[in-house]
Parts: sequence; structure tokens; C-alpha cells
Amino acid sequence: MESNTVRDPRRWWTLAVLCLATLVLAVDGTVLNLAIPTLVRDLGATPSEIQWILDAYVLVFAGLLLTAGSLSDRFGRRKMLVIGLALFGGASALAVLVSEPWHLIAMRTLMGVGGSVLMPSTLSILITVFDEEERRKAMAAWGATSMIGVVAGPTLGGLMLENWGWSSVFLINVPIALLAIVAALVLMPESKAPARRIDPVGVILSIVGLTSAVYVIIEREWNVVAIALAVLALAAFLVWERRSEHPMMPLELFRQRNFSGASFSILLMSFGAGALMLMLTQYLQFVLGYGAMQAGLALVPYVIAAAVFNGAGAALGQRVSNRALIASGMFVLAVGFVILAVTTGYGPMLAGLVVMGIGGGLAGPAAYATLMGAIPVEHAGVGSAMNDTVQQVGMALSIAVLGSVLAGVYTSAMPESAPAQARASIGEALRLGGWEGPAREAFTTAMHVGSWIGAVFCLLAAVLALAVLRTPAPKRAEQSVEAAIG
Repeated sequence: MESNTVRDPRRWWTLAVLCLATLVLAVDGTVLNLAIPTLVRDLGATPSEIQWILDAYVLVFAGLLLTAGSLSDRFGRRKMLVIGLALFGGASALAVLVSEPWHLIAMRTLMGVGGSVLMPSTLSILITVFDEEERRKAMAAWGATSMIGVVAGPTLGGLMLENWGWSSVFLINVPIALLAIVAALVLMPESKAPARRIDPVGVILSIVGLTSAVYVIIEREWNVVAIALAVLALAAFLVWERRSEHPMMPLELFRQRNFSGASFSILLMSFGAGALMLMLTQYLQFVLGYGAMQAGLALVPYVIAAAVFNGAGAALGQRVSNRALIASGMFVLAVGFVILAVTTGYGPMLAGLVVMGIGGGLAGPAAYATLMGAIPVEHAGVGSAMNDTVQQVGMALSIAVLGSVLAGVYTSAMPESAPAQARASIGEALRLGGWEGPAREAFTTAMHVGSWIGAVFCLLAAVLALAVLRTPAPKRAEQSVEAAIG
């Protein structure tokens, strides 16, 4: 059967809806990082509360992803997309009304639920609607949308922060979510996997295991109960899934070198770059003294470079292997981190950001195409959720570990004569006054250390891609297309 006889005529409209749904998550992430200094000042949030405002979302998001992906395969991917958008947009609207840090933590938790329901559906719908010939191009557009969100987030968010306060940044999510819901209902076809039984034991074990594991990462403390719960629940999940007649996640996927290799490459990439925006937005505002709007615009060159080379990476993928693109992109990302690690000021930072954008643009489409290309269409939701879970766990590890490193290096680099509050947080040091110079120097030192760590993990991802990934034989690729459309 020829692929063009089964292509859905609405597939490009469907891609537009998927990009719109992805946009709402991308905008939210960059806006919140930009708002951190304002939250410290206006809400009186402590460093611990700031960490939880960021991590409550990640904790719930990562814990529910596999379950949400499985449910989207079972009950309908468009349906779960719409439900996720409604939850995310509704929680964003409620976030405008909060007056205490814990209120915002609660809203971020609800947004995490919505995001976990929404996100797996985007990529799973994409690979079911587009065949192998058009899929890479669609993935490039989907990935570029995230980059556009990173541009729109700081630009719009900075404008709103400077004129209407921190709570207004959440209003950006509401119209985007509403528009995506209407567009999904009008333009997008529903898709489901062949009917399979729900795996309730797998659902419970995955939620408990993943949530406990991410909690341990976020807390960064030797919590024996949480560690034991995470280990036991995840081990029980693997044993159950291996023996179950109707597993939620088919473990045989990990026997494929390309699936497992791409998963771990994405994990290392996410860990290396996950805390980048958190680090740079604070550097721009606290150290260089930029306003929120100016800091947002300062990050635009990175996003433009990533978006341009995202498309270039997709085009090169027609002639260059995914293995080569992932490895070379990770190496370029590492070079960008090294530039950040050995320089100060915005000019050199700009060069490092552009280099990092080039590397991420080359590696991203190839990594996602490799992972999703190894997944049977009937497991598209779970496969997409696995991709998202790997990224979120990597980002949670990054924020937790690199966040601790940044805090520890900053504190140790501050003079011992400084007040405890000033040694704990650069925001507190600037608020107290009298310690501006030492605080800015200490944070710059901390950022350099964090950048070296990012470079090391990007290099590890490049080595892993070269060692593990393989280029599929042409015959096998053809068979994959026939399976996808037949």
C-alpha cells in the first residue's frame, strides 16, 4: 500500500494544534524561571519555597507521565490532550489569585497534573498521523515550537512582570490553552490503540515509584523511607510488567539499542542543560543587573540559533545518521558550556548561548526521531510518555543536583563574615545591601562550576550515542513504514 493513500488530509492542521498545545508548556517554563527574583521580592519566598514552586510541577508531572501515556492509548489521545489543557489552563488562571508561596506550590502541582495528561498525547498523535517520510519534518516543527515558546515566554513574561507583577505571567497560559482546546475539538481526529486491558497494578506501582524517586532527587536528603519506597515500587513495577499479560509499558523496548541508547542520551542531555535557564536568568538579573524584560530578550539569540538548527538538523537527518547528529550536537553543546564556564559578561555569554543553540538544534530532532522510531504505533502514548519521563527525570536531577552545587559553591565563595542570609542566597544578599560585590562574584563562580558540570554530561551523552546507537538498515526502515501505515 502506498503511504500517500492513507495520509490524513487534516494532518498538518493536527500538527498546528499539537504545536499550540506544546507552546503552552514551553511558555510557562521560561516565564516562571524569569519570575524567580520577583517571587523572592513580592511573595517573600525562601530559597526552599522557590525550589518547591519549581519542583512541585516536576514531581507530579514525572510521576504521572507513564500512566497518562498509557491511558491516552486506551481512551483516546485527543481526549487526554483536551483534558490536560483544561487542567493546565484552569490552574494557571487560579495561580493569579494566590497570596502565599504555598498557594502557588499547590497551583503548580495541579498544573503538573494537567501537563502530565497533555504532554504524552502531543508526540504520540504526531507519530500516528505522520508516516516515516514526513515524521522527521513534523518533529522538527514540533521541536521548533518549544523554541518559539522560549522566545515568547521571556518577551511577554518580562513585559508583564515589569508592568503587572508576577501573578500576571500565568495569564499567558490561559488564552493559549483555550485556543488549543477549541482547535483540537474542531480540527483533530481522535486516535486510540487497539483495545487493551488497563493495568491497575502497573499504574499504582509506576506512580508510587516515579513520584518517590523524583521526591528523593528534589529533597537531596538521605530519606531512608522515600528511597526504600522508590526502589521497592520501581522494582515491583519492572517485575510485574515483565510477567503481566497486558503490561502498561512493554519492557522489550529496552532491548532495542536505539530506544535505550536514545533514552539515556536524552537523560544525560536533560541533566546537563536542565538547570541552564534557572542559572542564567538569575545571573542576568542578580549579577548583571538586567530587568526582567531585558533578561528575557538577552536569551533570544540562544532560542533563534536552536530553532534555525532544529530545522537544519531535520534536513540533515535525510543524509546523515541520527547517531552522528546526536553525537556531534552533544559535543557542540559541551563547547557552549565551556565558553560559559571560562568567561564573564553578556558578550561572551552570547557566544556560548549561540553555540549551545546550534548543538541542541542538531541533536534534538535526531534523538527524538531515534527514540520514537523504535516504538510500535500501538504503544505511541507510552513511548511518548517514556520520552517525556526521561527528560523530566533528567531536568529534576539537574535542578536538584546542580541547584545544590550552585548553592554550595555560592555559600563557600562568600566571605565568612557575611550574614547567614547573604551567604544562603544572592537575592537575600542584594536585599540586605552592603554585600553586592562579593555576592555577584560568588554567584559567578558558582555558575562557572555548574557550566563545567553541564559540559561533562553533554560529552558523556556524545560518547554514549557513538557507542550504543546503530543506523537501521534500509530494509528495516521500509518495513517500519509499512507497519505504521498498514
